[in-house]
Amino acid sequence: MRVLLRLIIFAKKYWGKLTLAFLCLLASTVFSLVVPRMLGQSIDVILTSGDRNFLLIAAAVVVSASVLRGLAGYGNTYLTQVVSQETSYDIKNALFERLQRLSFAYYDKAQTGQLMSRATVDVEAVRMFFGMGLLGITQTLILFAAITLILITLDWKLALMSLSFMPVIAWRTIDVGRRLAPIWLNIQQVIASLGTTLQESLTGARVVKAFTYQPGESQKFVTDARALYNTEIDAARQIAINMPLMTFFLSLPTALILWYGGHQVSAGDLTIGNLTQFVLYLGLLSMPVRRLGFLINNLSRVASAGQRILEILDAESQIEENPRAIQLGKVKGQITFDNVGFSYNSMSPTLKNITFTVQPGQLVALLGGSGSGKSTIANLIPRFYDVSAGRIMIDGTDIRDTTLASLRKNVGIVQQDIFLFSATIRDNIAYGAIDASMADIITATRAAHLHDFVVSLPEGYNTWVGERGITLSGGERQRLSIARTLLVNPGILILDDSTSSVDAETERRIRQALNKLIKGRTTFIITHRLPIIKNADLILILKNGEIMEMGKHSELMALNGLYHQIYQAQLAVSEGKELVEE
Repeated sequence: MRVLLRLIIFAKKYWGKLTLAFLCLLASTVFSLVVPRMLGQSIDVILTSGDRNFLLIAAAVVVSASVLRGLAGYGNTYLTQVVSQETSYDIKNALFERLQRLSFAYYDKAQTGQLMSRATVDVEAVRMFFGMGLLGITQTLILFAAITLILITLDWKLALMSLSFMPVIAWRTIDVGRRLAPIWLNIQQVIASLGTTLQESLTGARVVKAFTYQPGESQKFVTDARALYNTEIDAARQIAINMPLMTFFLSLPTALILWYGGHQVSAGDLTIGNLTQFVLYLGLLSMPVRRLGFLINNLSRVASAGQRILEILDAESQIEENPRAIQLGKVKGQITFDNVGFSYNSMSPTLKNITFTVQPGQLVALLGGSGSGKSTIANLIPRFYDVSAGRIMIDGTDIRDTTLASLRKNVGIVQQDIFLFSATIRDNIAYGAIDASMADIITATRAAHLHDFVVSLPEGYNTWVGERGITLSGGERQRLSIARTLLVNPGILILDDSTSSVDAETERRIRQALNKLIKGRTTFIITHRLPIIKNADLILILKNGEIMEMGKHSELMALNGLYHQIYQAQLAVSEGKELVEE
């Protein structure tokens, strides 16, 4: 119930339309109650006086009530669907906004397919609730109360006998809802798992084909699809059992009315018209009662879907902006790590006691083996994660005291795994500066040594880039990323060097572009490339999350320590002197 109440809050601002829809529903219900009354009275008139004028009036009332009921029903259906669509729109926006604000730590654990399922399948289940379930339950309750009152006024004994089965029906309805709730939650989770399998298989299609693992991926999909099938069948079985039982329980009062009511008519205690009204009103009540099973099913499903949606909306970002955060203007680029510690899981530390200072415009090279903490240091500067201990300062200001937007606007990142959007080359270059002029875009592209390639394409800057930039080569994606960063013009750069995977000419072009990008900016680069290492103003040698050595090339070589070993190993590789033993 708590989940439903929280979801209903999303519809609160549409209370005007909901109120009008409720009035239409009320009118539709009232007009539907007129028809059995008029039919019953008409039968009594025919059997007694045969008043033709009354019959004409009754016929006109029945037709008018039917027309007005249809118009009111249209208004109710239309308005509830409008509210359901508007509410669904708001929930989707709230979900997307929340997902945009969650930190990297959340996405380290979340699965893309799961998130997509919650933003689509689960939201659609909630939309159906607002479209049919919310006022549908209200209509059932109103109709039940009204018909109960009418039946009691006609014959209270017959009314009590007719309604004696309603507690059984109510119990059965609640029991089915209780059984369906965990089933629907399982269905939502299996749908999400199926989406994850599909998303990963499509995204990694080249890896799948390269390793000829299509049968394995197909088996994974079949397993998830079979699990969904079995769960859906389980839900269908519960619904299929419930519907005939509900029909049976509703047929018992009808049989009772015909038996007992017939005796009442024979004894002269009840007219044929009133007996007819009893049968018609009970038939009118059977429709919402039958639909109650569907509504309970809908409620069970929306409770499960709503729970999954609220898990995202309630998720706390580990990166919170200080309410008194200041705007960070154009930075000079002095960066200080003051006794910084960090852990991804609060159990095993990833960084320990990291302390160093970088002056504006300096180039810092980060060296170390896999898991040494190089990428973690790079991720802490733009606050993709927050430090567990110590502090990071830019120009003397703790980055936790600045707004995230102003901080990240000053930090440009060129990653090894370049992500490009399914858009034009122009749009991808201007991604961080959407108001940039075409002249600025061309200037940045020239500096990145990419302009000649772009203009050689049939559609130039309007060339559409495939998903994740798949239509471009690795070097082209790298230079496009450099152009994108140049256009933003940040004061601090973070470079994850990837030139080792490209050919010599492409590497030369990327190096030329990087030289222009680095100029005048404080730069952190993760690399093992000798030219950059030797020219760096500060070299950090990391091992197991700690700085083992720190200084310039000449200083570290003089120590004859870990850096000296790394440098000699890299030099041996570059000169082809490394011995390979089998």
